[in-house]
Amino acid sequence: MKIFIADDEPEIRKSLKEILEDENFEVETFATGKTLLKQLKNDRPSLILLDVWLGKEDGITILEECKKIYPTLPILMISGHGAIEIAVAATKKELWIF
Repeated sequence: MKIFIADDEPEIRKSLKEILEDENFEVETFATGKTLLKQLKNDRPSLILLDVWLGKEDGITILEECKKIYPTLPILMISGHGAIEIAVAATKKELWIF
């Protein structure tokens, strides 16, 4: 199973990658939504872990672009900063946040 991780924080990418690889998942990481979307055009993962805020990029917008490419692809939104507005917006777009 291949998992893509998109997060602007290098330590978060590294930690998640190490944990998932220890469980025998194939993992690719991306620091920007732009690089994630570029790779999605060539490769379909089984799951994406997507940061709500990728630097100046809005994770919800990146999510919408991902869903245009693969409408049924599971995407989990991750964030170190909880906000009710983000959770409501994400729920309306049928995604999971943790």
